[in-house]
Amino acid sequence: MAERERVIAALKAVLKQRGWRYADLARELGVSEPTVKRLLSSGRIDLERLERICALLDLDFFELARLARGARDAPRHLSARQEEELAQSPRLMTVFHLLCQGWRADAIREGYALGAPELTRLLARLDRLGLVELQPGDKVRLRVPRDFSWRDDGPVRARYLGAASREFLLDDFRAPDTLLALEIRELGAASLAVLRRKLERLQIEFKEAAELDISLPPSKRRSVGILVAMRPWVYSLIDSLRSESLRDDRAAPRAVRGRRPARR
Repeated sequence: MAERERVIAALKAVLKQRGWRYADLARELGVSEPTVKRLLSSGRIDLERLERICALLDLDFFELARLARGARDAPRHLSARQEEELAQSPRLMTVFHLLCQGWRADAIREGYALGAPELTRLLARLDRLGLVELQPGDKVRLRVPRDFSWRDDGPVRARYLGAASREFLLDDFRAPDTLLALEIRELGAASLAVLRRKLERLQIEFKEAAELDISLPPSKRRSVGILVAMRPWVYSLIDSLRSESLRDDRAAPRAVRGRRPARR
């Protein structure tokens, strides 16, 4: 399939996912519905109009390109067995993580004071798991895509995510390169969906930035973590106000209707 056809197919998929009809798009663009059908069937969309459509769908060109090449059609995961092995061995997990960040075996050995025999054993174990290809001289080639995702219900997240998140938040976040922000607002369903897509896009852009910098030597890079989280939530302080109000309402004496105070 030609690149133009892939882009149009991805655009149609987004329209369907968002519940947009051709008539809806035509109305927003100020053209007729047959014109929209002709544009999407022929693929002859100029850059200005494509940019307008992307803006209407809250979609940027990079995200559309990722969809066109199938990068986001389905998350790429390791097998359950591979994740299980990594979850059971923190040292194996660490070496695999560094390899995914572009570290060479000799740099890992020097930077983390790993003995040559131990590192070779760990690399051989990763090779048996099908995660890397171990070549002569402890040279390594990854056999999995760098942008894979951990399984949501998998053993790696179960073992490491909670502890890593708590450790991440122990910092006071006062250094120049840090950022910590907590905002609590009330949103409707549509705005919540838009915000979620933007956070997912940020996560993808973070991985892409790391992929661009992977050619830099380790001495020119810094390990950086981002923690992206969003959920329906009421802060306990605010919720306690509601609870106290309910208790006050229950404790307040009820007026007796239809009765006059007794005369003395």
